[in-house]
Amino acid sequence: MILRHGPVTFGVRDGGGGPCPAGGDAVWRRRVVDGGRRGLGAGRAAESFLSHLHATERSPNTVKAYAHDRRDFFEFLGQAGLCWESLTLEDAGRFVAWLRLPPPARLDKVTALPGPAGHCSAVTVNRKLSAVSAFYQFHHRHGHGPGDVLTEWRPGRLRSGSWQPLLAHLGPRAERAPLVRLRAGRAIPVTLDEGQITAVLDACEHLRDRLLLTLMAEARLRIGEVLGVRHEGIDAAARLVSVVQRANGNGARAKSGHRQVPVPARVIRLYSDYLHAEYGDLDCDYVFVSLWSGQPSRPLAYRTFYDLVTRLRERTGIEFGLHAADRCGRWCASACRPPRGRTRTA
Repeated sequence: MILRHGPVTFGVRDGGGGPCPAGGDAVWRRRVVDGGRRGLGAGRAAESFLSHLHATERSPNTVKAYAHDRRDFFEFLGQAGLCWESLTLEDAGRFVAWLRLPPPARLDKVTALPGPAGHCSAVTVNRKLSAVSAFYQFHHRHGHGPGDVLTEWRPGRLRSGSWQPLLAHLGPRAERAPLVRLRAGRAIPVTLDEGQITAVLDACEHLRDRLLLTLMAEARLRIGEVLGVRHEGIDAAARLVSVVQRANGNGARAKSGHRQVPVPARVIRLYSDYLHAEYGDLDCDYVFVSLWSGQPSRPLAYRTFYDLVTRLRERTGIEFGLHAADRCGRWCASACRPPRGRTRTA
């Protein structure tokens, strides 16, 4: 089954794996495997749900993750011989156990030995359950399916303290809570120290790459926010960088909306050096563009950024990820897995 969304073409490999680009500016396609059971109506149900997510301008990464979660869920239904419209809470528990098994054991070809950890972590399982719950909530409002069997409404918590809202006598607002959820611990990220950050910046060959990483570290911006920065958004006199949530040609996305972020003077000086030494007379609105590839002045894409991270890891020997800077303004020393493909220099 092919699901069409947006201006970019994608597919999901039948054997798992990540998204595989299928073309230029055609149609964004997603394939959801439903175990070969065409009579379940799973294809049309999944397509309408993902179409709704795209129509309501949900993040492309969210739609992509939900498409993968739909594939796993329908694959489980196909192997168990179940219909998505008659799911029970017991079936949801079996789906959790199925996710924890390694892929060979899911096909009943290999018996998995009991172990302390499963194939999917507790965080991943909870995310997939949330995606399935949203799927059933959507179709329940259209009169299909058994309703949302994975959540229930519970009384909210009373507000502590002396101050109470005007309608506090009516009781707390009811909250939706999941019925099936694994206990997941919260991992504390290990950040790089100043010496390691300096070593990574010194390993950059171009001013463009150094400015990109410095802007992430100093302004605490996400990669999607940095790739979408325009020249008009940099106020050198006031030392402010504007982050605007809008559609970008490179697919970059700012999640936090519009805001202005102050930056140190050294960032503005580095930006000026970059314009004079490398950017030159290019006519482009984006600050970070391809300068040495076959298509100059094209805004940098996520894949080019991940290729840069891979090269810097090899040069410095430092394993780091740039989903960074939280409130500490430092990069996380955790794995940042780049997409599959050849390394390119842009």
